[in-house]
Amino acid sequence: MPFLPTTTNELTIQPDFILITGDAYVDHPSFGASIIARVLESCNYTVAIIPQPSWKTTAEFSKFGEPKLAFLVTGGNIDSMVNHYSVSLHKRKTDAYSPGGQLGKRPNRATIVYCNKVREVYKNTPIIIGGLEASLRRLAHYDYWDNTVRRSILLDSAADLLVYGMGENQIVDIAEALESGLQVQDITFIAGTVFKTKDISNLDEPVILPTYKAIKDPTPESKAEYAQSCMLQYKNTDYLTAKTLVENYGNMYVVQNKPANPLTTAELDRVYALPYQRDYHPMYKEEGGVPAIEEVKFSIISNRGCFGACNFCALSFHQGRMVQVRSHKSILAEAINFTHDPDFKGYIHDVGGPTANFRAPSCSRWEHGNATEFQPEGRPPRPCNRQCLFPTPCKNLRYDHEDYFKLLKSLRELPKIKKVFIRSGIRYDYLQNDPKGDKFLEELCAHHISGRLKVAPEHISDNVLTAMGKPGFDEYKKFAAKFEAVNKKLNKS
Repeated sequence: MPFLPTTTNELTIQPDFILITGDAYVDHPSFGASIIARVLESCNYTVAIIPQPSWKTTAEFSKFGEPKLAFLVTGGNIDSMVNHYSVSLHKRKTDAYSPGGQLGKRPNRATIVYCNKVREVYKNTPIIIGGLEASLRRLAHYDYWDNTVRRSILLDSAADLLVYGMGENQIVDIAEALESGLQVQDITFIAGTVFKTKDISNLDEPVILPTYKAIKDPTPESKAEYAQSCMLQYKNTDYLTAKTLVENYGNMYVVQNKPANPLTTAELDRVYALPYQRDYHPMYKEEGGVPAIEEVKFSIISNRGCFGACNFCALSFHQGRMVQVRSHKSILAEAINFTHDPDFKGYIHDVGGPTANFRAPSCSRWEHGNATEFQPEGRPPRPCNRQCLFPTPCKNLRYDHEDYFKLLKSLRELPKIKKVFIRSGIRYDYLQNDPKGDKFLEELCAHHISGRLKVAPEHISDNVLTAMGKPGFDEYKKFAAKFEAVNKKLNKS
């Protein structure tokens, strides 16, 4: 299957969707834009891609004409402001998601800029935004670079609909709704989307957030309201218990529907079996290719979601706390496919995800779709907002590395596979509480570490770690000692 069209010469019909992305075009399942495009293609929709268009004029935004159904806009795999600036506000020197690592191939706040350029040409064509930049700015949010509270990106971009989270099921539902003749302003019923409206009278028991006016000013009162808004959002991130959220902007409401259901193993397998080229588009070859492909080309995404729920991490708001996994069959098939690539040297760089050693829901309540805390007799159950690992591990948390153990063993036994490394983060506090002892840690040290094990202590101060929702530094020191002992036992220290 060839790359999707990026020029008018490659198109024979008007595309259903035109996808604009802040990244160079890399057709690989580590790139969200490529997943969305391939998912739509698998449902018989045509997709043309405009990667990193020049935003100085509207020429590139109109080169394909008007799509039959909608423009899809994403800032790319990484927030454009994070892509451009360090935490000390210094301009970065390279962009791994651009050809040759060039900086400056996308604008600041790319999603907003791209949508505004589209609107200059196409006043009424539906615009759907998604990706990390849109997903995490879906409601009013503190912006580090402006040092102010900005309103929902849905308003600043003038887009019609926002997809948050991973988006595969949402985009197909939206495509089907548009194809059926439904107007984009009437697509208000899809989980995992955010829309704007002037009338909320038909919503079923929504949670009303503090108004934008109440949270935008740098006053103690506004900051308290902002904190309240964040807490309400946090309590409504789990697909099993979340309610519709409403944010008032005076003349307009922004409405966040409940999160989309996580993908089943079969659905996840289907997404990763789509015909990706697993490389950057050939048009970038003369510029040196796209650096971001180097680490992920021979890596395997085995899971999504994270029940760690650290206070500083966006995963709960984007992928959710429900761990979703691919089947062994799907992962082994991807690894076998590597062996047919002439560039493959026998080394799989990673098999993991947000947290590599999470391969199952955190407890039976999540597994069976009942994420509620049980209450004393006579009281109704309430949503479980308990963090699974902090401040102490939940008594219902299951520790199980057996499935991951078997998966890694099966991978390294495949013909032409020399090594299978783990470079995703390992949750060490979860690992060392495994009731089966050091069995998995020994397996990890013996076969799957490429020199260093990636863990995430993040800090050494217990006060800071507590604020971050991480275990104390003593827990890390205990793990480090165990890690050293295991390596010494294996003659690897």
